[in-house]
Amino acid sequence: MINLRGKFALVTGAGRGIGKGCALQLAQQGANLVLNDRPGSTELKATVEEIRGMGHTCHAFEADVFSRAGCEWLVHQAIEATGRIDILISNPAYSRRGAFLDYAPEEFERTISGTLISGFHLSQLVARHMVARGGRGKIVFISSVQAEMPISLCAPYGAAKAGLNHMMRSIAVELAPYRINVNSIEPGWIDTPGEHLSFSSETMAQEGARLPWGRLGLPEDIGHAAAFLSSDEADYITGTVLPVDGCFRFKDCGPEAIIAPPESKKPPEPKS
Repeated sequence: MINLRGKFALVTGAGRGIGKGCALQLAQQGANLVLNDRPGSTELKATVEEIRGMGHTCHAFEADVFSRAGCEWLVHQAIEATGRIDILISNPAYSRRGAFLDYAPEEFERTISGTLISGFHLSQLVARHMVARGGRGKIVFISSVQAEMPISLCAPYGAAKAGLNHMMRSIAVELAPYRINVNSIEPGWIDTPGEHLSFSSETMAQEGARLPWGRLGLPEDIGHAAAFLSSDEADYITGTVLPVDGCFRFKDCGPEAIIAPPESKKPPEPKS
């Protein structure tokens, strides 16, 4: 029922993983695409060709969205190529796992800049364009369940995503008079190429089977949510965080996670 025909969407980080999953699902629903990935990306061309193979218009621009100048150039190129941006899927992120006590300050700053500040730059520039052309539009931030879950070795990334969620809500309030919907998606553990750099395929399969839904998420799972939030069907949804995680946040809340007390500490059986 989702219809994005005639809409122009800008998706960042679209060469692979969640960004690519979002781009493909928006295209499946009829949107025309402007895709971005980092300079030197080897995957962006393949995503563009796949979308063009569906019969949709698709432009691609390599740009460093970790900088204000890169974001300004990208948004300008997108508007020049299509005439308008109706949908923004803001997906910049940077993450390096590490113990808090040993974490390098420059890596912390890069995580905040590449994840939170880049989201500010992109959304502000696109929102200005949407307001200038009369309002209406959709801005979707890709956040993370780590915005809520204090996961070990991920303090900078979780802080950046928590900030992103709060910023999203504030932006949603300010842009509501212009009828610009602003929302976040919180992916759980998603099977992406980046995750395979940190975990073996065997580990990911085992951990996926332990989740309440029985598997890790896929990029298209996030793409389906992004397409919905980008559609007219989501017109009355703004300022909302949508977890798409197969119940990852509650993976340790099921009955199998409850440890039975030792036999010696069990309460005595009631006497008849």
